[in-house]
Amino acid sequence: MTAIEQYLIDTYRASQHGAPMPPPPGRDDLAVLRAARSYEQFRAVLDGRPARHPWWAALRRVWVTARR
Repeated sequence: MTAIEQYLIDTYRASQHGAPMPPPPGRDDLAVLRAARSYEQFRAVLDGRPARHPWWAALRRVWVTARR
């Protein structure tokens, strides 16, 4: 069953029982990613590392791997 199908079933059940509608799938995906990024930057500060954008670390790993 896909997320959309489950969402449709849940909205139908909610409408039948007078319960609040569930959030649509994917609504909070960007917020979760932003929170994960903020958490990683926070941990970097606590560990004494620079809190740079996570893309820099990924690009650095790719660059080092490509140079080998």
